[in-house]
Amino acid sequence: MLRLLQYLRFGDVMKRAAALLLLAALSVAGSIPAAAQKENRSIGENSREAKKAAKQQQKASKKIAKQQRKAAKKYQKQQRQAAKQQQHRK
Repeated sequence: MLRLLQYLRFGDVMKRAAALLLLAALSVAGSIPAAAQKENRSIGENSREAKKAAKQQQKASKKIAKQQRKAAKKYQKQQRQAAKQQQHRK
């Protein structure tokens, strides 16, 4: 037994054990799907994400509404100018 302990150095054994533990931890962490990791979040984090998503949706809808208003104004202006040109041609 003493010869076996002398043959195996304590530092080498610890390095191998640490490497084995690290490998096991990484394999377990990699096997958990990303969706399951998201579900394990706390209630506050999910609430925060929902607020952020709602804010982004609101911002996008405001941007689209602004573009539609701008397009409508441009169309109305073109119609006025076309009507004005028709009056000048008569």
